[in-house]
Amino acid sequence: MKLAQHVSQGRLVYLSNSADQISIRENNHFRWLAFDDVIQSVMNLRQPEKLTLPHHYAALMPLLFFKPTNIIELGLGGGNLSRFLTTLHSNIKVQSIELSSAVIDCFEEYFNPQHKHIEIQNTDALSWLEKQICLPKQKPDWLICDVYQHHADSFQNRVTLLTALIDNLDINGCLTINLPDLDDQEINLCLTILRQLQSSHHIIYFHIPRYLNVIIHLLPKPWPINNLKKRSKNTYLPQVQYSRWRELFNHHMSAN
Repeated sequence: MKLAQHVSQGRLVYLSNSADQISIRENNHFRWLAFDDVIQSVMNLRQPEKLTLPHHYAALMPLLFFKPTNIIELGLGGGNLSRFLTTLHSNIKVQSIELSSAVIDCFEEYFNPQHKHIEIQNTDALSWLEKQICLPKQKPDWLICDVYQHHADSFQNRVTLLTALIDNLDINGCLTINLPDLDDQEINLCLTILRQLQSSHHIIYFHIPRYLNVIIHLLPKPWPINNLKKRSKNTYLPQVQYSRWRELFNHHMSAN
């Protein structure tokens, strides 16, 4: 049965009175989180760590190239990426920055059945980023930003967010940005700003077929993105999974 059919058969298990109108529905196979009836994440009840939405695979493509240990996720949602990453390898530490206390409560009660240790900070992503710049800490291996749409209400706000992301990007680290439901002009504007802000990373992106998401990656220049090996020791992915994802990676587009 296709995921759309599952969604049409869901029963309501949670509904908030907040401005975001958070709802949680489920059937015998899946549980999903929605804001204003727009689905944000879907969890497989039998295999909570399993990826269920196509753009999540695109978002995790950097795993083909390196073994991150310190990952910062801006925007928790239903925790799909966090569940996958913390199950993939015990060395991976995920810290999630989430502004909504209601979303955090929903994650803990409904979307963390395996009780994975995910450090969650209840704060605004941009404030957190700007604070980190001033701290003498090691930058994360990987920044995953899923809050772009909340800061894209003006050109200056776009620049402010992207600048803060670049300022927290390590020379050997990578940055992933999810752009949901944005037109070509907005996507091109984001890519242009990113090119102007830095020159140390490749910029690639994925259009997700039949979905509205565009996933942008900033990958370190030394990474062999045009000559990805058939086998690699520098990945947490099992060989079968690595081979499948390697084929998917070939569908990326370059923005350099």
